[in-house]
Amino acid sequence: MTQPMQRSARGKRPAFYETPALDQMMSMIMVLSSEVSVLADQIDGMQRVAAANGLDLKGGMEKLVLDQDALEEREARRQAMLGRLFYLMRKEADEATASETSEGYAKVIDEIAQG
Repeated sequence: MTQPMQRSARGKRPAFYETPALDQMMSMIMVLSSEVSVLADQIDGMQRVAAANGLDLKGGMEKLVLDQDALEEREARRQAMLGRLFYLMRKEADEATASETSEGYAKVIDEIAQG
């Protein structure tokens, strides 16, 4: 399985709270809310289609055994969701890494050495 290339949007994101962590948490909550909403719609759709066709969806789900392809598909979907969830934290970590310099590193070491 190939790993998708990670991308980050350029520029600053709008800030709504004084603490950047609150903006990150709000973004994560919005991503999770979107995911839950999509899942609820999909489950509702499956239940309605199954009932309209006289299928015992719940009983079938309890007996379901997934093969390796299905397990890998689920894991890929889970990783994509986590990527969207932690997007802002990853972006900020990338930006912090990009702004690191050897002079900055030496300055921090000097500050630590001086106490």
